[in-house]
Amino acid sequence: MDLLKMLVNKKIEMIDHDAVLKAAAQRMRDRRIGSLIVTNRGQEVGIISDTDLTRKAVAEGLNPETAHVSSIMSSPIISIEITESPERANDLMKEKGIRHLGITEQGRLIGIISVLDLLRYFKVYYDGIGSLKSKK
Repeated sequence: MDLLKMLVNKKIEMIDHDAVLKAAAQRMRDRRIGSLIVTNRGQEVGIISDTDLTRKAVAEGLNPETAHVSSIMSSPIISIEITESPERANDLMKEKGIRHLGITEQGRLIGIISVLDLLRYFKVYYDGIGSLKSKK
């Protein structure tokens, strides 16, 4: 079974590369999400996360009303095929030091998973295994 299919958020929220940081932050707040896919002329060119807003924009003193998303986005989008395991996704996120991972199907971006999605999965999975162990 393709476990990433159960975890992936297929509702991808996008923002144009020349949008200002304030618009990105507001969209993430309003949608209660931690990242947006950045586009340029309809093409996916990067990703911006709540962490980028904090560590790159606020920490560097960028003006959120004039600085563009493209100035702090991460590019290219790091992704993994949907047929991979949650454990491989976790390893890749750890290796790359990221909290949001693109999910592709035959090379096309179809969704995003976050560290929180993986934490929820591992909690259910390992609690399930743990509940099968004999109690002493």
